Amino acid sequence: MALLGAHMSVAGGLHLAFARIKKVEGKALQIFTRNQRQWAASPISPEEQRLFRAAWRDWGNWPVAAHNSYLINLASPAKEVRDKSVIALTEELERCAALDIPFLVMHPGSHGGDGSKAGLERLVKNLDQALAGAKNAGQVSILLENTAGQGNSIGADFAEIGFIIRHSSFGKRLGVCLDTCHLFTAGYDFRPLNGYQKTMEEFDRDIGIDRLRFFHLNDSIKDLGSRVDRHEHIGRGTIGLEGFKNLLTDPRFFNSPMTLETPKGRDLLEDKVNLRVLRALMAPKEQTLGDKGDQTKSSCTGQ
Repeated sequence: MALLGAHMSVAGGLHLAFARIKKVEGKALQIFTRNQRQWAASPISPEEQRLFRAAWRDWGNWPVAAHNSYLINLASPAKEVRDKSVIALTEELERCAALDIPFLVMHPGSHGGDGSKAGLERLVKNLDQALAGAKNAGQVSILLENTAGQGNSIGADFAEIGFIIRHSSFGKRLGVCLDTCHLFTAGYDFRPLNGYQKTMEEFDRDIGIDRLRFFHLNDSIKDLGSRVDRHEHIGRGTIGLEGFKNLLTDPRFFNSPMTLETPKGRDLLEDKVNLRVLRALMAPKEQTLGDKGDQTKSSCTGQ
């Protein structure tokens, strides 16, 4: 089955994220390695490295990804922003390498009104520069996260992500993190089974299903095709349970890491509830997506 978990805070120390993911019995984790809203960031210290690796082993060595800073925009029309973004992304990659984190999730960025073609070309050039500059991070893959398409953001369409991968000199180190809220509000309706199948066929055609390495599981406050990114708890938004069931019962993703990015308090109760709902959708049944018969009834009707 899919490996379910959540994005966790690193307040008090990077290694404490593992204590938090244990509380919700998660088997996949996403973190920020440094403050996601600041340019300046220190490298990983030897003590941080030691504590993080030990806590990871104690958790069971389940999959971990880092998410990059929200400030990074390799597609920006402003050279100053692009230059700072290249440096910041290089440092993100080096921090991941120091912690043995194999995946760095990255928003493709915004073209700033210049159009997607200009933005994509700038993005590829600067992405390659960052990857080339991170000398000790050759084992870290960047996962491009699909976007909702809000404003001038790049990556709402599968074809744009495919362009980045095909034109980068480091294409073998690029993959995709698929966010369900972004997917839905970008206009991909994966709630009915035929819609889900069509969505995955388009993904495979434009990107390649083998590039799909990580998932963000978020319901959506906004409607299909709204191009607005607002996360909601699982089953309480406009996606509903059936879309998540289609994904969770797809045999191609049975061993894939999938993390929540939904709102929560310090007690993590919301994560516990959301994960319980998702696990119920994965409960063994007589049939899977490939079976005939009724494939629309959810195995979970609420929280």
